[in-house]
Amino acid sequence: MPQIELIDLHFQKLEHAIASYLLPTSDGPILIETGPHSTFPQLKAGVENLGYKLEDIKHVFLTHIHLDHAGAAWALAEAGANIYLHPFGAKNMEDPSRLMESAKRIYQDRMEELWGEMKPIPANQLIQVEDHQVFKIGELAIKSLHTPGHAKHHIAWQIEDIIFTGDVAGVKIDQGPVVPPCPPPDINLEEWKDSIAILRHAKPSALYLTHYNKIGAIDDHLNDLDDVLEAWANWIKEHMARGLTNEEMVPLFMKYTADQLRRAGLDEPTIQLYEAANPSWMSVAGLVRYWTKQEAQ
Repeated sequence: MPQIELIDLHFQKLEHAIASYLLPTSDGPILIETGPHSTFPQLKAGVENLGYKLEDIKHVFLTHIHLDHAGAAWALAEAGANIYLHPFGAKNMEDPSRLMESAKRIYQDRMEELWGEMKPIPANQLIQVEDHQVFKIGELAIKSLHTPGHAKHHIAWQIEDIIFTGDVAGVKIDQGPVVPPCPPPDINLEEWKDSIAILRHAKPSALYLTHYNKIGAIDDHLNDLDDVLEAWANWIKEHMARGLTNEEMVPLFMKYTADQLRRAGLDEPTIQLYEAANPSWMSVAGLVRYWTKQEAQ
């Protein structure tokens, strides 16, 4: 099993919300996920605490280009790293203006606080990765698994019998339950379930979530994710059928998801941590968009 160093990025000054993973190799360390640029000082400190400099990292593997996973990738590229990502995400990393404009419409005056800035990455530093492509770095072989559903540009990264899952295996913090992050615009339930099956088929010994840390009970975790994903989607579908708008659904869905976490025995600070890592109001928008597309077909 490879050596894996978790770096807690202390997003919004919270522990266990967003992780990056550093893996030493004989050719220097690789990094999986960068987190947002707002947490770049914590990433830099974490790398240095492990005995490296940012300039030592020549290979950064992104699961997808959402800002909480990839927002600081440009800063690693400026330090000399190549950025490995899905072909569907490359254009928005080469020119992030549309990505940032879209995020600004959602987050408005909280953009800087939450995400920081995002600068273009030169095309020659963006390594567009095909499904099941393998990269050999030092003694490690890093294999891509295209896993859409949460995002069409999503990749899970397999190294030996462990998989770094980004968001396709959900969010699970400390001893809490797994929940599915469902932001717009790419949520697709059928593709997500197919991607969960891809993870099962790989028979990993462990999953490493960006939100947050290691999962060992793989079957239970993925079965629970399947169940909650379906329950959330059906909740939204039922409330759409009643004629509720997005705005009307948001407080109801936030209460619904918070009550699920309370029933699982979580205290209020941990519920707020879940909300920071996976804002429930975003899942309303993502699932409404999904069902609207389904109805239009």
